[in-house]
Amino acid sequence: MKALIVDDEARVRKAVRLLVDWDAHHIDEILEAGNGNEAIEVIREAKPALVIMDMMMESGSGVELMTWVNEFAGNTKFIVVSGHNDFDFVRQTVRNGGIDYILKPIEAEAINTAVSKAVAAWRSEEEERSQRQQQSIRLNEIKPIYGEKLLSALIDDPINSEASLRRLVSEGVIPGNAESSRLILVQTDSGNNPLLKRFGGDSELLYYAIVNICNEFLHPQSKGIAFRYWGGPPEIAIILWDVQESVVELISRINQGIYRTLQFRMHFGISNTGSLPHRLPMQRTEAAEALLRRNLLSHEDYCHFPSSTDAHGKTVSPSGDGSASHGSPVIFAHVQEDWKLAVISGNNEALSDAAQHWTHELSRGGVVTPEMLNAWKADVLLFRIRLVRDALGVRADAALAELEHADQLNPAPYTNGYSFSLFAWRDWSFALMQRLSQELSARQVKESNPMSDIVRYVEQNYASDLSLQEVAGKFYVSREYVSRKFKQEYGINFSDYIGNVRIEKAKLLLQNPNLKLSQISEMVGFHDVKYFSKVFKKQVGSSPKDYRIQKNI
Repeated sequence: MKALIVDDEARVRKAVRLLVDWDAHHIDEILEAGNGNEAIEVIREAKPALVIMDMMMESGSGVELMTWVNEFAGNTKFIVVSGHNDFDFVRQTVRNGGIDYILKPIEAEAINTAVSKAVAAWRSEEEERSQRQQQSIRLNEIKPIYGEKLLSALIDDPINSEASLRRLVSEGVIPGNAESSRLILVQTDSGNNPLLKRFGGDSELLYYAIVNICNEFLHPQSKGIAFRYWGGPPEIAIILWDVQESVVELISRINQGIYRTLQFRMHFGISNTGSLPHRLPMQRTEAAEALLRRNLLSHEDYCHFPSSTDAHGKTVSPSGDGSASHGSPVIFAHVQEDWKLAVISGNNEALSDAAQHWTHELSRGGVVTPEMLNAWKADVLLFRIRLVRDALGVRADAALAELEHADQLNPAPYTNGYSFSLFAWRDWSFALMQRLSQELSARQVKESNPMSDIVRYVEQNYASDLSLQEVAGKFYVSREYVSRKFKQEYGINFSDYIGNVRIEKAKLLLQNPNLKLSQISEMVGFHDVKYFSKVFKKQVGSSPKDYRIQKNI
């Protein structure tokens, strides 16, 4: 076991070394650090079980070190040794899980008692962690025997479900007297970056952790089993065969266990009770729909049941997320005209008002479900396609491609995430409308620019006798305007631009060995083949003949 002494005075560190009976506490390695910042580096590298630290240090205070240890090295125990009898320091020590607060001068009995208590606490937690690890290993010993795919087959393979069930019963996974069950889906959020970050971005490791936590509550009393469901998108499923206990109470205990470990609470879609295994496919549909139709505005409700029908034939929802009791659902058509006017105006205030109105309309009935958000998002994207096509016609595809690329960089909030924020959807809708407005404005300005039309005209008519005067008359502008604007926008004289276009076209034609130079010269607007060769060599650096030889080697 390792211990770390942190104090900016070497004599204090030496005194702690001499006063503590390290052998009695089975501590065989003692490290030292002169300040809090240095201590953090030592803890990261050596991972000591115990830290004995001063509170007042010049670089990296004790409070900062305690906070860091509590957040990033929670297994480490620490004792504060300080010359300040400050109640706030004592409170900070207790708040961050410190074992003891000892005043200087240090007494041998006091510090040894504190070290003994810290070592005992560390060993107790280490033993508990070891037991949990062994339990997880035991729980996952079943995996090589039948695997998660066999459990998934109970749901996805009705023809062979009886055979799968018999095998699971014979292996002791499901009790032989289990005749009915509930299927529960644990909602997972693939877009939850803070939680995924704790698992190094490995979603499979996250699912593994959640499954193990669920099984800690299910396995000992043989209530059911949690597993990774392989029949569709990433899901965690629970088959619960002990249907006598209140499912809400059981899920609450499981969720509390998940929260203690991950600091997140999950949402659970819970099916009706049915026969095992025949009702499992329908139960999976019920659980998935319960999650899809949960009310995102009910932040404290984590158990979600499928909709049912009351004695009057009216649809009700145990989760409180049915639309029947809240009137007609809001549809995108209610705000579509507001969005269109805001986008066309290009005014940020109008765009903001339209986004705010959208989220207000979305939530005014007291119910927002993932199903509603998916429908609204689809309607929004369809609205965007129609507006771009109406505005740009045949030139719409390029604009839509740009907007879809921007969508990848600025995705919509996850519709079925652990948490829900109307503000996030408001900001997303504002940003989407703003990008749409800017894209339309930029392309419409560009398309209305006479220079763009002139460039297209040159590309289509380069073989003709084009003059600055002729082109200016074609577009009802003066030759001086064309000359000045062309130079400003493209950095080249108009006549030189025509020459460049003709030579580029000639380079392509020269790769056809069946065309004579005289033919190519005529095709690109040069009526004199010698003049064509002269211009070509000046611009390319080689004659047309040499260029053809180079390209056809």
